[in-house]
Amino acid sequence: MIFVILTAVLAVAVDQLTKYLMAGMLPDLPGRTLPVIRDVLHFTYVENEGAAFGMLSEHRWVFMVLSVLGLAAIAVFVAKEKPKSAWVRLAAGLVLGGGVGNMVDRLGFGFAEKKGAVLDFIDCRFVDFYVFNVADACVTVGCFLYMFLLIVSEIRQAREAKKAPAEGEEPAPDAEEKPDGERAEEEGEPEDRDA
Repeated sequence: MIFVILTAVLAVAVDQLTKYLMAGMLPDLPGRTLPVIRDVLHFTYVENEGAAFGMLSEHRWVFMVLSVLGLAAIAVFVAKEKPKSAWVRLAAGLVLGGGVGNMVDRLGFGFAEKKGAVLDFIDCRFVDFYVFNVADACVTVGCFLYMFLLIVSEIRQAREAKKAPAEGEEPAPDAEEKPDGERAEEEGEPEDRDA
């Protein structure tokens, strides 16, 4: 649980620090944008009143309630299940941290000019995509990591189930467990009785 909390706290800290820096720098630039790599990656000041990537902007309070419920569900899952995998804990910490980072903004404690708006600034111009922030990235990476881990776990369980004998069947005796004489006879080699 401590690892999840530390990951979440780090995600919130990085998210809020980057928003603070961008809020202090970008509004004064022409077009409120800073080209990092021209036409590839820009930092662009955008205020978002919806969910991640600007979705559900007309239903902000509904989304906030759903966000709180989702974050609570993740916290309960981690507290109850106590996942052993560090990767699962990392995924949970990223999703929690990203969710809290944007919730800070929505509650009016962020750095956007409009209170209650989320400050987005990562503008990937090499693809036609939404402007997003560190919190959005944490939630997205955490979700994809968790889905990847679930798929790997399902594949592993399917392989183990395939190797396991069917219920009620006796496992086939392994050649390595047989005495030397029996194994030699089955393989067609006469047993050396003089030895």
